[in-house]
Amino acid sequence: MYLLGYDIGSSSVKASLVEVESGRTAASAFYPKSEAPILSAQSGWAEQNPDAWWEYLKMATVEVLGQVSGASVSAIGISYQMHGLVCVGKDLKPLRPAIIWCDSRAVPYGNKAFEDLGADWCLGHLLNSPGNFTAAKLSWVKENEPELFEKIYKIMLPGDYIALRLTGELCTTVSGLSEGMMWDFAQNRPAKELLDYFGFSEDILPEVRPTFSEQGRLSAAAAAELGLAAGIPVTYRAGDQPNNALSLNVLNPGEIAATAGTSGVVYGVLGEVNFDPQSRVNTFAHVNHTASDPRLGVLLCINGTGILNSWVRRNIAFDGMTYPGMNALAKESPVGSRGISILPFGNGTERMLGNIAPGCSFHGIDFNRHGRADILRAAQEGIVFSFQYGMEIMQQMGMKIDRIHAGNANMFLSDVFRETLASVSGATIELYDTDGSVGAARGAGLGAGIYSGPAEAFGTLHRLALVEPASDRSPYQDAYVLWRDRLQRLQNIADNQ
Repeated sequence: MYLLGYDIGSSSVKASLVEVESGRTAASAFYPKSEAPILSAQSGWAEQNPDAWWEYLKMATVEVLGQVSGASVSAIGISYQMHGLVCVGKDLKPLRPAIIWCDSRAVPYGNKAFEDLGADWCLGHLLNSPGNFTAAKLSWVKENEPELFEKIYKIMLPGDYIALRLTGELCTTVSGLSEGMMWDFAQNRPAKELLDYFGFSEDILPEVRPTFSEQGRLSAAAAAELGLAAGIPVTYRAGDQPNNALSLNVLNPGEIAATAGTSGVVYGVLGEVNFDPQSRVNTFAHVNHTASDPRLGVLLCINGTGILNSWVRRNIAFDGMTYPGMNALAKESPVGSRGISILPFGNGTERMLGNIAPGCSFHGIDFNRHGRADILRAAQEGIVFSFQYGMEIMQQMGMKIDRIHAGNANMFLSDVFRETLASVSGATIELYDTDGSVGAARGAGLGAGIYSGPAEAFGTLHRLALVEPASDRSPYQDAYVLWRDRLQRLQNIADNQ
């Protein structure tokens, strides 16, 4: 018996089959093999055709079913790119391309709503500024495409649309509405005041169902296209960051899921309804959130992480040097990189810093003392220190951080990176072999009742490594304090300009 998980990304769609009893990933595939196109008719726009996601899903499904019978699949789970907007008419077909997460056209609409509704209401009810999220994107459509807006029957997130294609049923989740800024945590219902402010009827939203529940069954038409058996239940859906946390068994207060690819994400679970007064991090309903037992996902996104490491590889490392070679050379420099600090903020505006774009900067280089090894280490330490800076914001919200879960990939492949993160934060790091589509499959098992609970669902999750803080953390902490002081001086300069 198998569970099928889909991860609907903006680059590709991945499918994985997980064997129920062993937890083994029997097959995985993604499509397209080259990065999926993003339409950008104007600067700052980013759109994709929702039906293209379906075509990619079909191709990935055909590939994973190459050696496994479709009749052996017991449940389906969906992970998806967050914050997107899909508009469908009464025929349930898209009226326009989806406006996806990295599209920035709606920023003025969200900012104006924040000003008009007031920070106290927005943070107290939505836990965030309306920002550039789904509701603000719909406001842009309403103002700029009024004839199309009048034809909208329902709006959906990308995962909702894929579930519709699978089952023919229209529904969403509390977690999904919260990521679109359309859930009122104070009232425990859709955010009527925000919808009224933008001029949206609540009828435009799909029915809300629990994250772990039957959300429809595979239709005969979809089953024929996919090579699966009709009637398979879809029993889980979540945005990619909450789902990544689920994939790493991060469900309880104080647990953290971290990724460090091109950009970096720290996603922590908070056990009480709270928010950052400066809105430097985002707060959403986690996959296991209920009004009576709150579980909120606090999301910190840092744009300048792995992209700094790749820039260093291209421009500073020896020609042809691999990332493992860079990691080995970085270890030749001592903790603190002999006084060099690198602020890794060279990839656009950083929300964590109050939506400024300070650029990447190198501090403390002595031409007579420092070499490549020091710069390579300083780059990795600077990325870690940006994580620590953000985690301190989470701690100010009441989050206790004692354990960080991560996939064994990207920056976490570096001993310098993970030892520095463990030692500066004081948290133990657990590294796992998993990904979003595998997590979605396990989530489907929970939603279908195939697993009795998280302990059974994640009992077979394979931990690859455990990284403990150094016995003497002071060198790491001293280096972080120096880094933070240099960042503060840079912020002071920006504030006075």
